[in-house]
Amino acid sequence: MFDMLCPSGELFNTICRSFFERKNMLHDVYLTVLCTSGVPQMETVMKKPVRHFVLVHGLCHGAWCWYRVATVLRTAGHSVTAPDLAACGASPVRVDEVRSFAEYSRPLTDAVAAVPPGEKVVLVGHSYGGYSLALAMEAHPDKVAVAVFVAAAMPAAGCPMSHLLSQIMEETATDAATDSVPAVIGAAETFLLGPERLSRRLYQRSPAEDLALATALVRPARWFLGDAAMTESVLTADRYGAVRRACVVTEEDATWAAESQRRMASRCPGVEVAAVEGADHMPMLSTPHQLAAVLMEIADKYI
Repeated sequence: MFDMLCPSGELFNTICRSFFERKNMLHDVYLTVLCTSGVPQMETVMKKPVRHFVLVHGLCHGAWCWYRVATVLRTAGHSVTAPDLAACGASPVRVDEVRSFAEYSRPLTDAVAAVPPGEKVVLVGHSYGGYSLALAMEAHPDKVAVAVFVAAAMPAAGCPMSHLLSQIMEETATDAATDSVPAVIGAAETFLLGPERLSRRLYQRSPAEDLALATALVRPARWFLGDAAMTESVLTADRYGAVRRACVVTEEDATWAAESQRRMASRCPGVEVAAVEGADHMPMLSTPHQLAAVLMEIADKYI
């Protein structure tokens, strides 16, 4: 019985060789899997390019409205700057202290000017923020990889920005069911988006908590209709016109119809047009993940 359980020397050696051959084979398979799957994935993660997004808010709003999109972009490993324009958000400046549209936009132009030599940012402007975006592009075209206009005014080079502003104001005129409160603060004619307009025209598809946040944080704003930056042709083809641009259409926008946004984009040759389904006028709050995905996709094309 013992002889049956204990193999002969030759058989024992054969069994041992077989065991070690299988062990070495498994070891080789393990190393192959590690080298062909694990390491490249680690390299891909380590080499993932980091983009710098500069997010610009619209009228009456502030950097706070970008908090959802900024979180998604930062979680994906990107850098985000979201300035408060003058007299907006947490800015200590009062609206009647802002003497010009250039001064209103200066926090943005200063942020772009501070970008280190050789680096380029992805500029993202929302709504009225498109005009500030245009000034930053004109001032620092070499620092902008692509400018993305999200439900935003995208003026044409060589034309006063007031032309587009007047057109958009006609298309987005308020009705009796919405409230927008005009006022005179100091010598400045201002207006404030009221709760009804916010609810029905801007935030109708956004979370209730974001509507409550907006109602508490919006500040009086100015149109700067007679400002020289608006009435004169300050945007040149060689600078502003040379920066690559993309337009993001908000499909469920109750403030500015999606068809009007597309029509504006069609007047600017070479502009890429993307759309965010289900987005109201505040896509950074109603569809933050979808908007962030579109922004990252656009960035990947141009950087």
